[in-house]
Amino acid sequence: MKVKRPSLTLLKKIFLVDLIEGLFLTFSYQRPSLNYTEQYPKVRPKVAERFRGAPRLNNDPENGETLCIACNLCALACPEHCIEVGWERDAQGKKALTTYVFDISRCMFCGLCEDACPVDALELTQDFELASYTREGWIWDRETLEKGPQPTQYRK
Repeated sequence: MKVKRPSLTLLKKIFLVDLIEGLFLTFSYQRPSLNYTEQYPKVRPKVAERFRGAPRLNNDPENGETLCIACNLCALACPEHCIEVGWERDAQGKKALTTYVFDISRCMFCGLCEDACPVDALELTQDFELASYTREGWIWDRETLEKGPQPTQYRK
């Protein structure tokens, strides 16, 4: 049976050997060659292919009108009820989109509204810069949804 000498443990306590071993292990992971820093916002990070960010209402490339047919399926599919679709009947009896409001503050970016749209009018883009200083900035109307989010330009 091996017995520790009291003088050896006393010396370890006096010279803080355990502390020094712990610090050595900690600082061994602090090599500058292993660190990686992104230079955001000057260099934009790569976004994953399946990332879902800011919503957008798509327009028809031929005539520039919105592709939304006011079927209200996106609002019904949304579990957070953050989409409101307003429509009226036109002279031919068809539904015409009048208002489209998207409350991004309540959106969880699940993509169910995008999947429910039969004409691919609504899509979740890869835009991730959605910061706003007011709560009113989180409620997007039809015009904002059609042009998409405008990121803040930083001084260089």
